Amino acid sequence: METTADGRHRIVVRRKMPAPREVVYEAWTDPEGLREWMCPGDVISAEATLDVRVGGSFRITMRSKEQVHEHVGTYQIVEPPAKLSFTWSGGNAAGEITLVTVEFIAQGNESELVITHERFSDADLAQRYEMGWGTIARKFADYLAANHGDLATKPA
Repeated sequence: METTADGRHRIVVRRKMPAPREVVYEAWTDPEGLREWMCPGDVISAEATLDVRVGGSFRITMRSKEQVHEHVGTYQIVEPPAKLSFTWSGGNAAGEITLVTVEFIAQGNESELVITHERFSDADLAQRYEMGWGTIARKFADYLAANHGDLATKPA
């Protein structure tokens, strides 16, 4: 975690993905697949409505045994298959609008996923999100390996 010049906090999570970036981007923007991997912490299911275009909005509902976490936002940047950036509000950060940028970096038959979440006013909250995004990135990589693993072995 780092603190920016304005006193807010930023976290960055990086993870190697077992598929080309085009596949990773498509999987990230697929609401059906998202149900399987957008489940950090004690979340047991997720549902999403995504309008992936600049100015489009999303709603992600994460359910645990105890709670329902609603997350909403608006897409600021949509550059397939390289980058998405969107506002993020709800869940543990109710009342605070933060910014998430997801980069899909080509690495031959694989790729690197870089999630940057910034504009947190609370350092403890940023650390919780860092753990959450880390879990999501791991589950996403596992999802890709199980559902798109054959694509990682094809020539780029």
